[in-house]
Amino acid sequence: PVLPGLLPIGPDSQCFFVDPANGNNANDGLTPQTAVASVATAYAKTVSGKNDIVFFIAGATGDTLTTALTWSNSYTHLIGLSAPLPGVGQRCRITGGATTDLTSVITVSGSGCLFANLQIANWADADADSGALVVSGERNVFLNCFIAGMGHATPAARAGSYSLSLTGSENFFERCTIGLDTITRAAANAELVVSGSASRNRFWDCDFQSQSDTAGHAAVKITGMDRYIEFKDCLFRNFSVNWATALTDAFLINVAATHYVILRGACQFVGFTGVGDTVTHIYGAGPAPNSGMFLSTAPAG
Repeated sequence: PVLPGLLPIGPDSQCFFVDPANGNNANDGLTPQTAVASVATAYAKTVSGKNDIVFFIAGATGDTLTTALTWSNSYTHLIGLSAPLPGVGQRCRITGGATTDLTSVITVSGSGCLFANLQIANWADADADSGALVVSGERNVFLNCFIAGMGHATPAARAGSYSLSLTGSENFFERCTIGLDTITRAAANAELVVSGSASRNRFWDCDFQSQSDTAGHAAVKITGMDRYIEFKDCLFRNFSVNWATALTDAFLINVAATHYVILRGACQFVGFTGVGDTVTHIYGAGPAPNSGMFLSTAPAG
């Protein structure tokens, strides 16, 4: 059985409501009228494996975490009750601020979870590597999520920073926006970092955005991967600081083992002069490979 919108629910499932503007953490969270104020409080009430659901009520007030949240319960879902915007503009906001300087806002180590209609953003300003979301679990789904790390110039100038760090396998992202185009990335970091033995992850109709004009800075960095990663109908766009200098490559790949980066459908690269520094295992949908595949150019007149 499922709730409307294909949300999985089991015989022992419970639903909990979060309302940062009107909730109180002393409430039970079982109804919108008795909502708690923070996602962490609602999550603490869930039980792994029960298909419990946390509903986040959208509004002008977001949930600014003071401690990073580890979502280790499997088959436990977080759904934003907001318009299904494809990433940018989401009002169900879970953020880390400059006061607490979180290394990551949320780490999803559980498996089989659904996350939808959310903004996960890190505005830390400490001189330390940081990012928004770490996904080490497997078979999780992210729909209409805005995942934005490096929200300050200081961590954006560090090579180990990111927006999304992916080490788990068989996760699926659809209609998500990953990265920011408002903060200059002054180091060789990336919006998406794939490492470890991540395998069979898929991105459909996603927007990878960044701002940088320095060679060696990529949208996606792959330092460890098994089998394949798939991008379908995805937009990779970089806005340089002076709106004139394109980045050299969208992908930086340093993987010893055989792997496939599969670009399906109408993938598009804007603000890059090349798809990847290593294209040996990048596979496109076009029948005739050439150096200009997928790269967008301005009209002739």
